[in-house]
Amino acid sequence: MTHAFDFKVVLRDTLLAGLVALVVFGPITGIVLDGYGFNLEPRRVAIMVAIVMAGRLLLSAFGQTASGRKWIASFKRNEGGVHVLSPEHKSKLRILLPLVILVAFAFPFLASKYWLTVIILCLIYVLLGLGLNIVVGLAGLLDLGYVGFYAIGAYGLALGYQYLGLGFWSMLPIAAVMAAVAGAILGFPVLRMHGDYLAIVTLGFGEIIRLVLNNWMEFTNGPNGVSAPAITFFGIEFGRRAKEGGVPLHELLGISYNPNTSMIVIYGVLFLVVLAVLYIKHRLTRMPVGRAWEALREDEIACRAMGLNHVLVKLSAFMIGASTAGLAGVFFATYQGFINPASFNFFESVLVLAIVVLGGLGSTTGVVISAFVMTLLFELLREFGDIRMLVFGVLMVLMMIWRPRGLVRISRTGYAIRKGVAP
Repeated sequence: MTHAFDFKVVLRDTLLAGLVALVVFGPITGIVLDGYGFNLEPRRVAIMVAIVMAGRLLLSAFGQTASGRKWIASFKRNEGGVHVLSPEHKSKLRILLPLVILVAFAFPFLASKYWLTVIILCLIYVLLGLGLNIVVGLAGLLDLGYVGFYAIGAYGLALGYQYLGLGFWSMLPIAAVMAAVAGAILGFPVLRMHGDYLAIVTLGFGEIIRLVLNNWMEFTNGPNGVSAPAITFFGIEFGRRAKEGGVPLHELLGISYNPNTSMIVIYGVLFLVVLAVLYIKHRLTRMPVGRAWEALREDEIACRAMGLNHVLVKLSAFMIGASTAGLAGVFFATYQGFINPASFNFFESVLVLAIVVLGGLGSTTGVVISAFVMTLLFELLREFGDIRMLVFGVLMVLMMIWRPRGLVRISRTGYAIRKGVAP
């Protein structure tokens, strides 16, 4: 069946794209603030609109061809549900994982301090993404206040050291427990809520945590922030001079000081924690509690009709997800060395949620890849300054058009029918 070239459709799509571009880019690039006044920049707006219209013209014209129609049809395929693999399927990760671990162990000794800090931030977002993926991706509970648990872990380390003298290693498990308890406290009031109502309540929880940290001056030092202790190991410090009463590593070994040592140690411990969390999450998703999370996500009424305790299922998802965020908060505090409430705003929750959605709801591999892509993308777009978020938003829209189910679709290996058992 042949299709004639429809110039009217191409012209309509081009004009509509130009109108949308004018509405979007006009206030952003066309108005430049100058003190209490503003200056108009119609030339910049015209250039942006022309670029959008030209791109839409080419795309619409390509869509009129046979190859273009085939390409557009590829986006309309049904990708709903869980992808079930054959029982004989062998994951390629069995080959790639040892290679990734080998590269990860060699990376800190070959990379500069800048890239080392960037990868540490990537791994922190991997932890955050894995925790939120349990709540949103597996249990289907939309949480917009996840940054509150992140803040509990970070401030737990900073305030625990300031008031109780607790260091990194002591606070690592304690912060996870504190965040899990906060997850249980949040989980109880929202047991009967779903969808938008649940999102609003969790959003309020995250804002409450931030406002408490911002206004409780006597305890948290408010917007001025608080210092966090550096990581040590049995009294051995990794800075140039001992600050915690220990001995610097280079003086103990009699070697020259390496300014990257502290970051290398944080990177190594964080990488091992990420591997442990990945393994635990992998095992949990194959245990009854993981199946219960997925049952709750698909249909809560059917889940309860099958005799599953939806209270414990929801609380377990909130608590385990929150404890992972608490661990990430401890690493963030010791990595930064200084924290304040501005580091835990609503945008952080949105960013972690975007990591989960772009990676693929319920997909562990997708979340890991998405966390690295998103963090590195922010670094690469840093030179764009004020329009960085605009460029980032456009790229996210294109990503959702190209891969609506995320980078890596959730899949499960099927079970082979045993001999002597009727199918």
